[in-house]
Amino acid sequence: MFELRDIRHDYDGSEVLRVAAWRATQGEQWLMLGPSGSGKTTLLHILAGILRPSAGSAMVAGEDLAAMPAAKLDRFRGAHIGIVLQRLHLVDSLSVMDNLLLAQWLAGAAQDRARAREVLAGLDLADKADARPHELSFGQAQRVAVARAVVNRPRLLLADEPTSNLDDVRCAQVLELLQAQAAACGATLVIATHDQRVKSRVPNQYLLEAAA
Repeated sequence: MFELRDIRHDYDGSEVLRVAAWRATQGEQWLMLGPSGSGKTTLLHILAGILRPSAGSAMVAGEDLAAMPAAKLDRFRGAHIGIVLQRLHLVDSLSVMDNLLLAQWLAGAAQDRARAREVLAGLDLADKADARPHELSFGQAQRVAVARAVVNRPRLLLADEPTSNLDDVRCAQVLELLQAQAAACGATLVIATHDQRVKSRVPNQYLLEAAA
């Protein structure tokens, strides 16, 4: 599903990330573990095609992300990669339904309300389709962010620190939600975290060391 080779990334002349190799197949579920400052978010952004590495190659679904023109990369990301960021970045001026339809439009796909309703119903959000994000609880907004990430049936689902600042019960709920949604799409799941509570719940783990 993805393969990283000789990845390096620098900020202001200082190396902040180095990955020799990492490969995952379709449908696998991974934790990307590491302390603060180890480059987890940077690597997740490289996998998403949001950030181009300073060196190395990031292949996703057989495509070299670094070689894609920006417009093609945006469409590819929308169609094949779902992302749940630490800051949910829901569009507050749009309804929950329109946030999902926007994700479809940005991917160059037809706006499929039936698919959006299906995803919302599966996340117990059917009655929130017309609500605005600011009218939701944090847990509901987080589920909307997951719904937006999976509405296009991505092949790769990425989540950045989704359990941070959650109690043990909500931590387990969010993890189960991500795993179930990834399985429903047949997507490869990568969760970047320093939360040690989730280590026993995901079968594959990739450890990043803190930058020197």
